[in-house]
Amino acid sequence: MKNFVLKIDPLTGEDYYEVYLRGRQLLNNPHLNKASAFTKEERLSLGLDGMLRPGVATLESQLDRTYEAFLRKPDDMERYIYLSGLLDRNEVLFYRLLQDHLDEMVPIIYTPTVGLACMQLSHIQRRFRGIYITPENIANIDQIFHGLSQPQVNLIVVTDGERILGLGDLGSDGMGIPVGKVSLYVAAGGVHPGVTLPITLDVGTNNPRLLEDPLYLGIRKPRLRGAEYEELIEKFVLGVKRNFPGALLQWEDFAKHTAFKNLDRYRERILSFNDDIQGTGSTALAALMTAMRIKKSRFQDERYVIVGMGQAGTGIAMNIRAALKEEGLSDEEARRRIFAVDMQGLLLDDDPQLEGPQEPLAQRRAWVEGWRLDDPSRIGLEDVVRNAHPTVLIGVTAQPGLFSEAILAETAKHSARPIVLALSNPTHKCECTPEAVWKATDGKGLVATGSPFDPMDWKGQTLQASQCNNMYIFPGVGLGALVCKATRVTDGMFLAASRAISEFVTPDQEAMGLLLPEMKDIRRVSASVAKAVGIEARNAGLGRLLDDDQIGAVVTKAQWVPAYPAYRPGTLRYED
Repeated sequence: MKNFVLKIDPLTGEDYYEVYLRGRQLLNNPHLNKASAFTKEERLSLGLDGMLRPGVATLESQLDRTYEAFLRKPDDMERYIYLSGLLDRNEVLFYRLLQDHLDEMVPIIYTPTVGLACMQLSHIQRRFRGIYITPENIANIDQIFHGLSQPQVNLIVVTDGERILGLGDLGSDGMGIPVGKVSLYVAAGGVHPGVTLPITLDVGTNNPRLLEDPLYLGIRKPRLRGAEYEELIEKFVLGVKRNFPGALLQWEDFAKHTAFKNLDRYRERILSFNDDIQGTGSTALAALMTAMRIKKSRFQDERYVIVGMGQAGTGIAMNIRAALKEEGLSDEEARRRIFAVDMQGLLLDDDPQLEGPQEPLAQRRAWVEGWRLDDPSRIGLEDVVRNAHPTVLIGVTAQPGLFSEAILAETAKHSARPIVLALSNPTHKCECTPEAVWKATDGKGLVATGSPFDPMDWKGQTLQASQCNNMYIFPGVGLGALVCKATRVTDGMFLAASRAISEFVTPDQEAMGLLLPEMKDIRRVSASVAKAVGIEARNAGLGRLLDDDQIGAVVTKAQWVPAYPAYRPGTLRYED
């Protein structure tokens, strides 16, 4: 049953929702609930008379009341629970509050607090959001999708919960991530919440803590693997294509062994991308583009050490490789500048553990002959830093303190302004703090981190680290791909997005060391990214044939503003 439809009055030209719910059902629907802001006319026509206190509130007065309640919460977890409850009651009010307090609330609804929330999700669950697909109900996927109450679905964020942030396998408790990503699509990108759908594929868990937890709400079996898992993914994708043929599918927090496979298998078959691979890589590339501008350097003038070659690290390395090749370097010349380190140490071309996407990033064995090593059987991070003389350090390992004082000091010897991207989430998993970088570099280091850190005064100068948050990329990429009706998401679109983000950083921000725009500008950044994606899609023959200004106008028109629309009663019905 569809709960509402957007209509236009042919006589007056007014936009309004034709609403098919009444009374208590309407108050309990988060898409439609206005609470005390229902007008007197709406209360009478929609069966709400007597169910609300007489006073008619404005959205602004509701915001004052809600923010006051938020500030009374004693810690971040309680604030997360409060905001989740608000989202489940009144989406317009939630998104307006979030939009008005982005700097304060993004760390609550997403990193770092969302990681803590996912660790406890079965214990703090109040209402269920989104859809759970399991091996037991996959055969009913059409029926499940037909049961959705929203008029249409244009955007899906899906996880199987196997690699949640830096926390590992959280099973269906990982649903906090798709819910959080959808919230960022709406708040940062302006996607209408009524067309979004978070989904978790609950295929079991190998986490003994969850399997032994009597309150865990997911499937209590080992993870589905092999052909059975791949068959479930195939049925899921086909179900999405049948029911939502124009929707964008974002793969989120899958483990490395499935993330690359799903991306490669489906990127040409359905409008989709993997945020952990492509989004992280594109955001990091934007930060590096700004750093090059600050240093007056080129990508080919730097030497890169990337530690942690999962989907994030591999995605970053692939983006750096693309930037090097764009500057005219050959594959081999690019390879010589990127030193990829994983659990076995430096990746080498004769390593039997190399996986497909890692092969172009591995150093030639002959190139490291003669290096001075602590252990001749393994080339560790310290060896790489000592011998490769990096000017850029990038960490995506979830190993706190990995970039030690000695490693940072060694890196500082080889560049007047070394670049350090310590990107692991949540905060306690970060490879180093910005303060550690600035102390090792006398305030000259350029820093971005996965979670937010406070600015620091250094010898009379305010230094600030950017949060290298994927929300700079994915909301704009998704919005741009949808409004330009792209048939697929390409690497060229992510490169265009990186440029759009970096160009947003002002000279004053660069002087503070910022490599990415400030969070307060995120909706304008997302609009710029969406426009760049639309232009790239058009130029590649994959999107609408609009000129640049028309694409910008369509993007602006598409960005939803959280405000209460007018409601008119419609006849109850179960089909459009």
